[in-house]
Amino acid sequence: MSASDSLRAALSTDLDTLREAGQYRWLRHFDSLQEPVTRVDGREVVLLSSSNYLGLARHPRLVAAAREATARHGTASGSSRLIAGNHPLYEELEEALALFVGAESALVFATGYLANVGMIPAIAGEGDVIFSDALAHASLVDGCRLSRARTEVFRHNDPQTLEAALRANAEARRKLVLVDGVYSMDGDLSPLPDLLAVCEREGAWLLLDDSHGTGVLGERGRGTAEHFGLAGRVPIQMGTLGKSLGSFGAWVAGPRELRETLINRARGFIFTCALPPAALASSLAALRVLEDEPEHRARLWENTRHLREGLRSLGYDLGGSETHILPVFIADASQVMPFCEALLDAGVFAQGIRPPSVPEGASRLRVCAMATHAKDQLDRALEAFDRVGRRMGIIS
Repeated sequence: MSASDSLRAALSTDLDTLREAGQYRWLRHFDSLQEPVTRVDGREVVLLSSSNYLGLARHPRLVAAAREATARHGTASGSSRLIAGNHPLYEELEEALALFVGAESALVFATGYLANVGMIPAIAGEGDVIFSDALAHASLVDGCRLSRARTEVFRHNDPQTLEAALRANAEARRKLVLVDGVYSMDGDLSPLPDLLAVCEREGAWLLLDDSHGTGVLGERGRGTAEHFGLAGRVPIQMGTLGKSLGSFGAWVAGPRELRETLINRARGFIFTCALPPAALASSLAALRVLEDEPEHRARLWENTRHLREGLRSLGYDLGGSETHILPVFIADASQVMPFCEALLDAGVFAQGIRPPSVPEGASRLRVCAMATHAKDQLDRALEAFDRVGRRMGIIS
């Protein structure tokens, strides 16, 4: 058997195992990205699975900024930032992001995943202890593994459990606590004031991954810390540019010494190509749109309330969601993907989420409105949830 045939046979066995476990994934075809109504696998549908929450990915000011930056600077940065890719737009964006969240400095990464798996090993290692919320994002989990620090997992959103764990590890050289601002699969909020108070009492550093809170929460869209009146208080914040801000990339904000440490030690920063000028320019434009046009945020919350009330009135379980992310829990995990496909046939795309992305017994559809949805589009989606759910016996 050739090496290629051996590889094919081994991977085919692995794929069969995934299929048997109901965990096989595939890529869908989208004719047009980030529109409230689009075509998925050849069918016109109301899109309820985008993280383009404010609809900024097609905002004229972002498109114009990207177009102008490309015409002026080209399509690529052509290098890592430490070699020849540190475009002036980077410095302008990082200054704007630091001001945005009330931090001393910020550093832009290529993706949120690279930010977390680069940052955590850069500031914690052997002899340190990391305390991770049980539902922390996969990138935070992977950052823990790469750090070689000991990791303690505390009960989800439970400050008392965290405090007990911190006190039991008081001798640790460094103590780093990892939480999400908005949990991306459940839509619940971190109890940030209580967690921060515990960290301050016990001498721990709090790292807040605010990928799904940035742009959405707070009076001015500055995220979970602003929502709780804690702007400038959280030691380390991370957020993405490719969700509510409608662009691409991620950022870490904190003390100036944190930025310098990441430049020198974060492998996810050092060994990757710099972002293209278009992404930097559109991110800057998005920050200005957030400031100038608060109506996008208002429309998102209005659409979210309409969708939440409609789904609950139909009898769907949305768990403890407090935000724009609405998990529609399905008791029978084997129905999740058939329900997703039946909704697709009925003109709605809401992606089914199964283990290992969520814990066993917690399969769901992840439903999100966008600011750009019209009320009649959401009503159309609710009618499909009603019709398909009753036909499949998911609701009665």
